[in-house]
Parts: sequence; C-alpha cells; structure tokens
Amino acid sequence: MAENKPFLQVVRGDAAPEEVAALVAVLTARARAAAAAAPARRPRASRWADRSRMVRAPLPPTGPGAWRASGLPG
Repeated sequence: MAENKPFLQVVRGDAAPEEVAALVAVLTARARAAAAAAPARRPRASRWADRSRMVRAPLPPTGPGAWRASGLPG
C-alpha cells in the first residue's frame, strides 16, 4: 500500500492558501523552464529504417564436401 505523503509541506509558520499557490506556481514555472532548456532527445530510429537489415549474414556451407565448397567461389 502506498503512503500518502504530501508533495509540499509547510514546516514552520502558517502559510495562507495564496502563498502556497504562489510557491507552487513558481516551482512549476522553474520546472517547465528547465525542461525546455534541456537538449531535445533524438527519437530512436525504427527497426524498419535500420539499414543494417539489408545486409545478409553469409550462409555457412553445409553438407558433404562443405569444407571444399567453403573455399571455392560460388
């Protein structure tokens, strides 16, 4: 069960609701400004756009005489 801890707590004094609202507004504005100033992350390329998918891994020769076929051009 999660505890219901307050996000913001007045420790000393008796803050008026307007003062708490002003404090929350300032903290929200600073958080948004910090998020806007952070460098934008480049979205990850999708697997469909990955060009390495076009490269096929070589198929190993199998079967009788594979050792001989492995050294001969196809």
